[in-house]
Amino acid sequence: MGKLVVSLDGVVIKEVQIIKDKTTLGRRPYNDIVIDNLAVSGEHAVLQMVGADVFIEDLNSTNGTYINGKAVKKQLLAHNDTVEIGKYKIKYLVEEGGDYEKTMIMRPGTQPAAGAPAAGFSHTSGLGANSGFGTLGANSNPASIKVLNGAAAGREVALTKVVTTVGKPGVQVASITKRPGGYVIAHVEGAHRPAINGAPLTGDSVHLKNGDVIELAGTQMQFVQS
Repeated sequence: MGKLVVSLDGVVIKEVQIIKDKTTLGRRPYNDIVIDNLAVSGEHAVLQMVGADVFIEDLNSTNGTYINGKAVKKQLLAHNDTVEIGKYKIKYLVEEGGDYEKTMIMRPGTQPAAGAPAAGFSHTSGLGANSGFGTLGANSNPASIKVLNGAAAGREVALTKVVTTVGKPGVQVASITKRPGGYVIAHVEGAHRPAINGAPLTGDSVHLKNGDVIELAGTQMQFVQS
């Protein structure tokens, strides 16, 4: 479970647990997190939980939303990230006892180093096993995704984490979440939804079956579970 610590000039003014799928932030009183300051837009930003991940998205605010000093439109939050809105600093923290697992994001043009798990994949911080999603039982078969085309063709990555995020940030991103009943895929960002076996993803999430072909940002991957 994550939380936000809001401070001004080094003084903590509030702490907020992230428990909703969408948590709004802004100057208007109907927001979940209200910051009554003219530097903050009426509806400034929204935090979204997707599986075990938390994304922050700027809602076309006047003064913008910054993470660790860099202006962002939408970004996955990592433990200890600092969101800056006007003079306010909002630190994102994963509570102690959390398992800070890794998620994987495919980035265009990257190549695998020796011993790397897959070409085109790099790691970013993500929330891990204590996310409220159960892990598979000890006798469950592990799953993986195998890249079918492009420079990374033939590479295979085991889905050992609670949430694996794949895609090209800012273009098309999906999450694959490990649940007690198997693996599900959900759309995270991008104008177009990922396709499963040639058909666009419908609904919030879809259970994956052995052999399913996922197409995401021009890359085809096969879900493999023995």
